[in-house]
Amino acid sequence: MTPPNDDPDSCVAAGDSRLRRGGSLKFFYGPMDCGKSTLALQMDYNHARQGRHGLVLTTIDRAGPGRLSTRIGLGKEAVDVDQGLDLRLLVRERWAKGIRVDYLICDEASFYTVEQIEQLADLVDTSDVDVYAFGLATDFRTSLFPAAQRLFELADEVTRVQVEVLCWCGRPGLLNARVVDGTIAREGDQVVIGDTTDADTETDHKDVHYQVLCRRHHRTGDLGPAARAEGQLRLV
Repeated sequence: MTPPNDDPDSCVAAGDSRLRRGGSLKFFYGPMDCGKSTLALQMDYNHARQGRHGLVLTTIDRAGPGRLSTRIGLGKEAVDVDQGLDLRLLVRERWAKGIRVDYLICDEASFYTVEQIEQLADLVDTSDVDVYAFGLATDFRTSLFPAAQRLFELADEVTRVQVEVLCWCGRPGLLNARVVDGTIAREGDQVVIGDTTDADTETDHKDVHYQVLCRRHHRTGDLGPAARAEGQLRLV
């Protein structure tokens, strides 16, 4: 059966000059401390050294706006993604100025909006931009972040970052616990910045940090001997 004439893609054969390489949307996910941001910087370096031109994006980074940072001390200036940023427009404005954008490195992508994930997919499908997204899959309640869920649904490839993170008990650390004043939180806003004591947050005047736990200890709320000892010291 001859393909319809109004569908040029259906007529493209291997080796045909009309065959589009196309971009790809890849999502790398894992718990805290597994090296997602380090991998993002490595990916950017690898592409740049081959003469490709990209943009590095992040949001809610531990170093503050406009920078992608890692826990091992590496970092790089980055475009800060707020909820109102149109990622398609961001790229097209650079093209209009004659600036090449071959790929995007999107760190902390689980904190993007679902609409922004759709915009990334549009850039891949309509403009052949490669997108490499890095982020958490689940929040402190073990529920998927909406943006991460959309990435799972749309990505051409989904990869769990393989750097092993351990729970205090030695089992694989799979889940991110929000710890408020020494106790695992089970309710609250989906996104709260950790390592703070901030009266402007929902956790008014409380110490907030995050800890990676195995499923068993996330479910039981056991933060380990060190946390129990600290709690006992506080009571003395």
